[in-house]
Amino acid sequence: MNKDSMLEMIQLKNVTQIYWDLSVAELYEQAIKRHEALLSASGSLVFHTGQYKGRTPKDKFIVKDQQTTEQVNWGKINQPFDPLSYKRLKSKILSYLQDRELFIQQCYACSNPNHRINLWILSERPIYSLFSRNLFIVEKDPEKRMHLVPDFILIHAPGFRADPETDKTQSGAFIILNFAEKMILIGGTGYAGEIKKAVFTVLNFLLPQKGVFPMHCSANFGKDPEDSAIFFGLSGTGKTTLSIDSTRNLIGDDEHGWDDSGVFNFEGGCYAKVIRISKEGEPEIYQAALRFGTILENVIINPQTREIDFNDDSLTENSRAAFPIEYIPNTSAQLAGGHPKNIIMLCCDAFGVLPPVAKLNPEQAIYYFLLGYTAKIAGTEAGIQEPTAVFSPCFGSPFLPLSPKAYARMFKEKIEKHKPNIWLLNTGWTGGPYGIGKRIALETSRRLVRAILSGELAKADFVQEEYFHFSIPQSCPDVPTEILHPSKSWKDLSQYEKKSRELQALFAQNYHALA
Repeated sequence: MNKDSMLEMIQLKNVTQIYWDLSVAELYEQAIKRHEALLSASGSLVFHTGQYKGRTPKDKFIVKDQQTTEQVNWGKINQPFDPLSYKRLKSKILSYLQDRELFIQQCYACSNPNHRINLWILSERPIYSLFSRNLFIVEKDPEKRMHLVPDFILIHAPGFRADPETDKTQSGAFIILNFAEKMILIGGTGYAGEIKKAVFTVLNFLLPQKGVFPMHCSANFGKDPEDSAIFFGLSGTGKTTLSIDSTRNLIGDDEHGWDDSGVFNFEGGCYAKVIRISKEGEPEIYQAALRFGTILENVIINPQTREIDFNDDSLTENSRAAFPIEYIPNTSAQLAGGHPKNIIMLCCDAFGVLPPVAKLNPEQAIYYFLLGYTAKIAGTEAGIQEPTAVFSPCFGSPFLPLSPKAYARMFKEKIEKHKPNIWLLNTGWTGGPYGIGKRIALETSRRLVRAILSGELAKADFVQEEYFHFSIPQSCPDVPTEILHPSKSWKDLSQYEKKSRELQALFAQNYHALA
């Protein structure tokens, strides 16, 4: 089927002009000409997303039809959308796009060719076409790209706002997945991350049907691709930062699959948080964020000098850089590795009671995988005065169309078969909760990760922790022994015991709700 036939099939017509697969430089020109973005002094392209500066989960829906009725885990996360309402809303979007210019990128998800999902990303704005080109994988062969048939089509119309009363949405913004039509509709929001995570949700639905375990994690490997490691973690725990290591090869920083051959990246780019990033703390991401081709989302730029200020959070704490993954040195050309020898589950514990590192047995690993724990701290969201526990099952609850138990079963099968070492790594507080204790230094976390990946930490002597019953190493090279045991770093032991019991109760409460 040729392109014109495909466009006719989705009933897209009377478009003023379609720009197919524009290059990075061409998309820069188009975005600047339309006043969508500013060129920074370093060469990156800066744009602001308007009202929405993060994902809006309440506006995400899945069309409830014969295919999805029994498979999807319906609820607050996977909200059902009526097929007839979808048809009407889609018709309104297609009408809105008439007499407009349209930018289409042909790309794909999944570096493993056995699981490749071809994508057409259609947007009314060139900046989002560049975002898609950066984040997904671009077919390098012009002949193959010319004949690429999409498995899924994403129509992106940030300038179109729904009418909640007539369109049956929650607000003017919407993200709607239709698995029968193999189509995604996004409108009313300019936050680019909705494109990325909508495709991730599609993969989390389709790949388990092929026996592939989809994961919200980063991954890398050492000199040998068989020496791979994966890092599960929610936003702010260090998933991207700790997986980018000059001594190892990066597979990817956010979304991966695990099949019978090993681990592979879903994407071809990185979407890294850059608030308060520094050349000293995260040199690889810092340099990538300044390069030509990179999009800086909701980052502050001086309109005269065009200098970037990564420390300015006046727009949002969620400022981002979207760039091709090859901008990170030592990136794997295949974006794939073998079965992981080590699995690291990251959390940022603001209660200050979890150790910087602990070894988990398989039962504990499944328990923590289902919990997906981290903590929000005062100041991160309006109304939060005390550390607040956050539980996102499987470390990716907003993107999981199936029941968390389905993904937990796949995780259990993988670790039973391949027997990796599994670790809990706390990048949060020690010596007391947030406001009293201190944040575990990034360099300390890096030393712990290096000890894990080199195999040194597995050789240590371990002692069982009293409240959570995981194994704490007695020592680690280049890490002060006293911080390895949380109880020894607290001045008030009774407060440590109180906070430990509080968190222990929250763990049990959330696990039982899932079970």
